Amino acid sequence: MNKKVVKTIVNDVEYSIETGRMARQADGAVLVRSGDTVVFAAVVGLKEAKEGTDFFPLTVNYTEKMYAAGRIPGNFFKREGRSSTEETLISRLIDRPIRPLFPEGFVNEVSITIQVLSYDSNHLPEPLAAIAASAALSISPIPFLGPIAGVIVGMIDGQFVINPSIAQLEKSKLHLSISGTKDAIMMVEAGAELISEEEMLKALEVGHDAIKKLIILQDDLVKIAGKEKWVINIPQLDKSLVQEIENKFKDELKSALYVTGKLDKYQAIDTCKTNVMAYALDKFGEEKFSAQKMDLSKIFSNMESNIVREAILKDKKRSDGRKIDEIRAISCEVDVLPRTHGSALFTRGETQSLGIVTLGAGKDEVLVDGLEEAFKKRFFLHYNFPAFSVNEVNGRPGPGRREIGHGALAERAVSKILPKNDEFPYIIRIVSEIMESNGSSSMASICSASLALMQAGVPIKEPVSGIAMGLIKGPDSYTILTDIAGLEDHLGDMDFKVAGGRNGITALQMDIKINGITFEIIKESLSRAKTARLEILDKMVAVLSSSSKELSDYAPRIETIQIPEDKVGGLIGPGGKNIKAIIERTGVNIDISDGGRVSISAVDKASIDAAKREINGICKDPEKGEIYTGVVKKITNFGLFLEFLPGKEGLLHISKVSDKFLKNLEDAFKVGDELEVKIEEVDARGRISFIRV
Repeated sequence: MNKKVVKTIVNDVEYSIETGRMARQADGAVLVRSGDTVVFAAVVGLKEAKEGTDFFPLTVNYTEKMYAAGRIPGNFFKREGRSSTEETLISRLIDRPIRPLFPEGFVNEVSITIQVLSYDSNHLPEPLAAIAASAALSISPIPFLGPIAGVIVGMIDGQFVINPSIAQLEKSKLHLSISGTKDAIMMVEAGAELISEEEMLKALEVGHDAIKKLIILQDDLVKIAGKEKWVINIPQLDKSLVQEIENKFKDELKSALYVTGKLDKYQAIDTCKTNVMAYALDKFGEEKFSAQKMDLSKIFSNMESNIVREAILKDKKRSDGRKIDEIRAISCEVDVLPRTHGSALFTRGETQSLGIVTLGAGKDEVLVDGLEEAFKKRFFLHYNFPAFSVNEVNGRPGPGRREIGHGALAERAVSKILPKNDEFPYIIRIVSEIMESNGSSSMASICSASLALMQAGVPIKEPVSGIAMGLIKGPDSYTILTDIAGLEDHLGDMDFKVAGGRNGITALQMDIKINGITFEIIKESLSRAKTARLEILDKMVAVLSSSSKELSDYAPRIETIQIPEDKVGGLIGPGGKNIKAIIERTGVNIDISDGGRVSISAVDKASIDAAKREINGICKDPEKGEIYTGVVKKITNFGLFLEFLPGKEGLLHISKVSDKFLKNLEDAFKVGDELEVKIEEVDARGRISFIRV
């Protein structure tokens, strides 16, 4: 074995990267360690591209091995299976900054496998995973224009913290994941408690400073363990053919790109491409045309990109006719579905999100199981992107990585405005159904979710909206675009999504297709996004300015009461006997939290009130004069024993049963009969005697 290790200290924490001991048949493999958290990454690439490949087939798979935290998977098979939501999100966080840093035209298949092998509950694996993937690529022979590094930035009491622990993140106003090269930022993902643009920009600067130190560590590893990079032959386009196609079809394509309406525009573009192919087939013949078909597609795509980008850079002209800072037309509707607990339809241009809110009780919580101890999640947002929304045919079931990522971004943005559990004890589920899409559907989801929450009667702190900013960068200039449409996202250099309310940012996500962007561009993008965000909020609050005062008639009612902790056992009863009896008699659902907090849910208030009476009766000491409905449990020759609360009984003496003389109580009563009684006395030993009411 030829083990090599490099180490560095960043913010008083040691980081090490090791190679040469494990996975020596991979093209590159490393172990990254911080504290007792250890993350492994291995990369393998094909030296030759598969014939006919016209895209870069990069696969990034991040897996959390449960043994890393000394745990056994909680599923039936007791082994790791399909990726969890968290694993999928972290895989995306690694993929996004790495993908742009392969040579243009490189289409060889590359696979990156990242596994958490040890976890100490203090040093989070996410930033180590980004470093591990980059380091494995950097020492491999695979062409890679890195390295990159990733860090998490928190903000506690106004101070920024690099790679905070789980405990620190719980107190932090910010959870910022940032990746970049030594010169520029490549990827940003953030959730924040309504922080300002200035605070966010400072956090990015602090994070990038830490990234530079972790890149130096990787450079040191490359010096002692790096392999010679493959020389990849990337085919070049025939310049004369490029010129010929441009001369003949550029004007036609330019006209197609400025057709009004997404579907008509795309149809015109497809028609132009069909004409290009027909021209080439007629000129070159079947055999030569077949050999050049991929090149012709590339020439057409390049021509399309150049037309759109040059018009924006030179003339500030967008393909849909908008100004560079203009938002598409917005429409907002609320209460669009009759039986849901809350609903809203948000339309921006040709992008439309139907947001639906469902309120539930404790049993509706989601159990999240990972490296940390399993916990219950009280709010979740699901994003659905059906094929019909973009006029496509696709039978793929279930959400893919994109849907999971977009849903997580919208969930992060909205979660920061929700009331605390003790203020609003409901489980909240939001679903965003994308009904049509032409870019920025995740931001539309945030807007529809805010409106649906208010219509549902959820007392949110303030509504939030979202906007996607774009970038066209030339050699000497750049143009930032507000509210990018699908074509601008596809042909542009940046997708910078910003969500928040009037009082600050709640979520941020940035992806780029170039080798990084400067802080000047980020600062301007944040400023322009704020202006757009507030403009959208104005349109939203014009339709619904605050949360409804009443919940839907179809939403469950939930009330909470506080009982002494030492009474919880008595409320539950042996084997759950008491609480089961209350649920059966009243038809409610009951959830008991730590500290004696009891949540009671039902479809009507009468059932809740009945359950509260029983719970209060169990959890407080009965007093003289209180009236109850007692159930006959035992008949003796001197009286009736009545259960007036679960597990609590008292005696109705024969002399108090009736004004008439009763020789034998069993002739007049049977077990199970109900009687209205009043407590006459509670003696020193807690024994209770009744009188008839």
